[in-house]
Amino acid sequence: MTGLKLHADINNCYASIFRIFMPELNGEPLAVLSNNDGSIIARSQEAKDLGIIMGQPLFEAKPIIDRYGVKVLSSNYPLFHDMSTRFHHTLGTFSPSQEIYSIDEGFLDLSNFYKTDLKEYGCTIKKTVWKWLGLPICVGIAPTKTLAKLANRIAKKSTKAKGVLVLNTEAHIKAALNIVDVGDVWGIGRQYATKLRKFGVLSAWDLANVTDSFAKKELTIVGLRIVKELRGEACADLEIEPPAKKGICTSRSFGHPVTTLDLMQEAVATYMTRSAYKLRRQKSFCAQLSVFFETNPFNPNEPQYNNCKTIKLPVPTNSTLELVSYALLALKAIFRNGYKYKKAGVYLDDIRPATAMQGNIFDSIDRGKHLDLMRAMDVLTSKMGSGVVKLASEGTEKSWKMKQDYGTKCFTTRMEDILVVR
Repeated sequence: MTGLKLHADINNCYASIFRIFMPELNGEPLAVLSNNDGSIIARSQEAKDLGIIMGQPLFEAKPIIDRYGVKVLSSNYPLFHDMSTRFHHTLGTFSPSQEIYSIDEGFLDLSNFYKTDLKEYGCTIKKTVWKWLGLPICVGIAPTKTLAKLANRIAKKSTKAKGVLVLNTEAHIKAALNIVDVGDVWGIGRQYATKLRKFGVLSAWDLANVTDSFAKKELTIVGLRIVKELRGEACADLEIEPPAKKGICTSRSFGHPVTTLDLMQEAVATYMTRSAYKLRRQKSFCAQLSVFFETNPFNPNEPQYNNCKTIKLPVPTNSTLELVSYALLALKAIFRNGYKYKKAGVYLDDIRPATAMQGNIFDSIDRGKHLDLMRAMDVLTSKMGSGVVKLASEGTEKSWKMKQDYGTKCFTTRMEDILVVR
């Protein structure tokens, strides 16, 4: 069967990354926290077995954590990003066509692998990622992306599959579809699953056998594509080049309430710097930006205030200098003293390709200099990490940064944090 797709993802991604550098955590229950240590966003299998729930607030899980000695760690995004990059680079060595789907999963096109033992090839990929990176993964191979995801899901739970499952015959595909709940099909959310069960569609096999008209009516055109993919008809090609984002948002909750304009300016400048970098990475310009903030709505006894200011730019740009300047103007227009601000963010929209940028006859900015400066800053950022070069308006102390009471070293992205062999 030609046109096969391979799906690979990291098991318990964040927990597995920490265990590479902290092997004492192997076999121990581990929970990883969200921004500001608010809730649980990743768990080791041992933590799942204890009943810790995905998305559960930390304070709710405290009784189980304390009773069983569950190790708790704050998110370490520089480390996660670096290990994700290494994972996708390793995966990409096994096929000329690759789609990076998310931080911990991706697809490969195996269309021209005619004489390859697919099971053995999947096992080789699994062993290589483990040998090179120390990351445990599972692999699913099937005629479509949806079936490959489904194969991977089964491979995680099947002792017989040992982490690699190939679905390339009608009999194997039918057997797999019959054991997967309709709610576990990629793209079928909780609401659609509830609706389908009312029609007697309980399994992935049932879903694959609904009529096209039913799928289109009850699940829209997107649902029809899912149904066709379950039947083995490829409707989604690999996204080799991910599409440019139409909107870019950077927003964070503060570790401590912000009450002064100076600190709010630091936060907004920092968020805009990150957004501008993302904008340049996708070779785009934006013609409009917004700045927003809010107090804590869960503290009703305190004065409440939230606001948003949007500015239409005279000339589309991706220069950090320009974007930060306009963002601070927007902030000053709506900031009010006397409030404890919990969160702020920036949003870039009206995004267009750099090749479609139209100038302004009254523009007085030397855009050539801005372009050269941004290019130099981006090179340093890509080589040495974010924050190595920054605007003075971003500040240095950043007392407003998100809370990380259970922080760890960066291990791979900061020289002083690299492990030392004793």
